[in-house]
Amino acid sequence: MGEKKDSVKLIANNKKAYHEYFILEKYEAGIALAGTEVKSIRQGKCSIKEAYVEIHDGQMQIVGMHISPYEMGNIFNKDPLRPRRLLLHSYEIRKLGEKIREKGYTLMPLQVYLKGSLVKVEIGLAKGKKLYDKRNDIAKKDARREAEREMKNSLKL
Repeated sequence: MGEKKDSVKLIANNKKAYHEYFILEKYEAGIALAGTEVKSIRQGKCSIKEAYVEIHDGQMQIVGMHISPYEMGNIFNKDPLRPRRLLLHSYEIRKLGEKIREKGYTLMPLQVYLKGSLVKVEIGLAKGKKLYDKRNDIAKKDARREAEREMKNSLKL
């Protein structure tokens, strides 16, 4: 049962991040996990809805990511909400650290996925949206949906 090196399987997606933030840049990071956490992620038991990324002492961590305890893990299970280290190059961490010191910028986890046998996290440099930006996005989405509906109805006739 060999997995392809470049096969990607999405585990968790953060739709709320796209609604509440403008995503300016995206980065792919590895994540330091315990064995039982990897097994739980392979079963799809992971949530990043309330998660965020922060930098401490030159290291990047994901905080608030929930990985359900593995059923067969018993004493080897870790705390489901513990902070987990993200693996990026030091120059990338420094660059992102400078960006998030600016007002309005933050780092958000966008998705967790399996890339071959590795667990990866896509993080995004994000800038918060104002209420009128959100309304504008909703109006554009509604207009596009309405146009698609009109196109579908005109094809039926």
